[in-house]
Amino acid sequence: MTLDRGQVISWLQDNVSRDRLEHILGVEQMAQALAQRHGTDPDQAAQAGLLHDLAKFFPPPKLLQIARQHGLEIDSICAHVPHLLHADVSAIVARTEFGIQDAQILRAIANHTLGHPGMDQLSCIIFVADALEPNRGDDKKLQKLRQLSEKNLYRAVAGVCDYMLKHLIKQHKIIHPRMILTRNWALQTKGDRTESSIT
Repeated sequence: MTLDRGQVISWLQDNVSRDRLEHILGVEQMAQALAQRHGTDPDQAAQAGLLHDLAKFFPPPKLLQIARQHGLEIDSICAHVPHLLHADVSAIVARTEFGIQDAQILRAIANHTLGHPGMDQLSCIIFVADALEPNRGDDKKLQKLRQLSEKNLYRAVAGVCDYMLKHLIKQHKIIHPRMILTRNWALQTKGDRTESSIT
C-alpha cells in the first residue's frame, strides 16, 4: 500500500497545530536527508517522519484508552504523564488510519520520543531528526549535534539524550528510565557500525 502524503497532511491539519505541522515536515525532510547520508531507505524515513506525531495532540484520556485497547504496557511514569505514550499511539494510528504495515516504520515512530536500546538505524534517524530538525532552533549545541548526526548516528543519539535530559532536569520534569537506557546503549555502541560507511 502506497502512503498518500496529501491525505496524511490533510489529516494532520485537522489534528495538530500549525507549528506542529511545520515541525513534522521538518522531521520528514531531515529524516530523508539522514537516510540518504547513512544508506537507509529514504522513503521509509520520510514516511516515519511524516507520521511520527499523529497522536501528539490527543488528550491524556484518549492516549490511555488507545494504549489499553491495543495492549501497550503502561508503566507508572506513563500513567502519570500519558503524553509519553503519544509515540506508541502514533504508531497505532499510522497502522489503523493509514494502513502502515512496515514494522521498521512503526518501530521508528514508536521509538521517537524515548528511544530504545538496540534501535535500528531507521529508529535512530527519526529519534535524532525529531530533536534536531531546523524548526527546533539554532543554538550552538543543536548545530553541533546536527553536524554529528551526519557523521555518526549513534553518537548523535547519545548527544540528543544528553541535551534532552539536561532540559528535563532544568525544568524539574520526570525522566523516563528508557531514555537513560537509550543513552547508555548509544554510548556503548559508539557508532562503530556506521563509521565504516562514512567518507
